[in-house]
Amino acid sequence: MAEALEGKDKEGVAKLKSAAETLRAELAKVIVGQEEVIDELLLAIFARGHCILEGVPGLAKTLLISTLAKAMSLDFNRIQFTPDLMPSDITGTEVLQENKSTGERELRFLRGPIFANFVLADEINRTPPKTQAALLEAMQEKQVTVAGVRHVLDPPFFVLATQNPIEQEGTYPLPEAQQDRFMFKILVGYPTRDEERAIVAATTADHDATLDEVLSKEEILAHQQLVRRIPIAQAVIDHAVDLVRKTRVKDGEAPEWIRKWLSWGAGPRASQYLVLGAKARAAIAGRACATMDDVRSVAKPVLRHRLLTTFTAEADGITTDAVIERILKETPPGEGDLDRDPAVAEAFSKS
Repeated sequence: MAEALEGKDKEGVAKLKSAAETLRAELAKVIVGQEEVIDELLLAIFARGHCILEGVPGLAKTLLISTLAKAMSLDFNRIQFTPDLMPSDITGTEVLQENKSTGERELRFLRGPIFANFVLADEINRTPPKTQAALLEAMQEKQVTVAGVRHVLDPPFFVLATQNPIEQEGTYPLPEAQQDRFMFKILVGYPTRDEERAIVAATTADHDATLDEVLSKEEILAHQQLVRRIPIAQAVIDHAVDLVRKTRVKDGEAPEWIRKWLSWGAGPRASQYLVLGAKARAAIAGRACATMDDVRSVAKPVLRHRLLTTFTAEADGITTDAVIERILKETPPGEGDLDRDPAVAEAFSKS
């Protein structure tokens, strides 16, 4: 049974909602449009997740992340992934240096660009799997190991990997095991005509926006901890699990059309991220509990990179988003069993 939020946490939810609104306002000084992308990025950050951002070049992906890092008082590093990039170019390396005071030579670790709060892995599918794997330990364990020595990364730590959906020649698609480490896959589309006009006008004028730092590292870490404490009813967790289990082609719960369209489904990490995404969405909205609608709203970014479509689906023009939409349609949310979970029922009545 979930535990109701205490007074201090209720105040924290209100502060998180205010912080998210302020962040959106700061980003609007530089970024035109992309509201859905920004919202999903904020959900991932406060849920301690990482993101894959997919979109054609020129859609301000790098600008968006660097601007967000500035507004959140965080360090930002951009790594351009290329075919000749080595793992040590990411994590860092040990070099032999002379100690000026003693005259002796000693090994010293030089930190790589992974040592930042925000790390943009630009065009991650341009580099071989050995280098891609250098991110795995950092993303999962929040540390890197070089020459047997563990180096802890400073929290908060967030990896954003970009991919170009068009140019596939000479690329190394991310293995499924590594894609699964990313909480969301966010699709960045073209701006509307009015948004593009505003972008052109703003970027061709002699004016630089002044950004304010609206969150400290300590506040971000506190908000991340708060998200974990958001109450969620067992019925809502069950709904998240049901959505994920329907994607598994070798499971008896998967319908026949899933076996036709998918060759592989999502693992348990997807269920975890659906719940965490739902909690983050509720907290950012200023609500004291997560609902089934919260779970369903994050289903696409959580599941789209965890589903592998068959040749039949590709021939029929069926995308992973289309599969997710049908799963949502065939798995409607129920009212659940909230009356048997007093803490959550109380949170609903006060939301």
